[in-house]
Amino acid sequence: MHTSFAHDFVYEFVTLFVILDPIATVPIFLIATAGLARKDSLKVAFYAVSVAFAVLVVSISGGQFLLEALHIPMPAFQLAGSLILLLFGLKMVVGALNEEVRALPADYTLFERAVYPLALPGIAGAGAILTVVLLTDNNTRALIEQVQTIGELALCLVIFFGLYAAASQLFRFLGRSGVEIVSRVFGLVLCSIAVNGLITAIKLSFGLATLSH
Repeated sequence: MHTSFAHDFVYEFVTLFVILDPIATVPIFLIATAGLARKDSLKVAFYAVSVAFAVLVVSISGGQFLLEALHIPMPAFQLAGSLILLLFGLKMVVGALNEEVRALPADYTLFERAVYPLALPGIAGAGAILTVVLLTDNNTRALIEQVQTIGELALCLVIFFGLYAAASQLFRFLGRSGVEIVSRVFGLVLCSIAVNGLITAIKLSFGLATLSH
């Protein structure tokens, strides 16, 4: 029993960490906090992981019920989420996201900077929401297992905060142009993840997922 629990914990933690993809969101954090004092950057990081945690916990507790109530199958949700992620990644590739952040109003609060684009859709994107819903499937997972997944999610986001705290120092070395280059590269990575999600969702929708290549 203990061996199985440990394996499940490691498997789910790694799955969550990979799907949340902190490396891809670091450039977004650097863009969102460019020009801010370190204290304010840390506040943005804290607000972002807190909002993302709240969104994902709400998804765990009610996401599956909502999808079932609206008769939305998981493949359709994954398809829509992948399209959103693709558009977001394209914004990073062409530099549109950078321009959006720089064009934020002067009175934009730190909390508002944290919500978009860092918390949503950066951390708590459609892929992350879909993953936590699947990991806490009400039909197969007991309440204690769902609580375990929430704990794993919290641990992931604590690590996120640590990475963001270290990333603020990275900006000094990269500079604005370096951050833009990194942002565009990881935008391409997000586009690749989104396209893979689209292909998977289409295969599932048409019953092709189990067919051999």
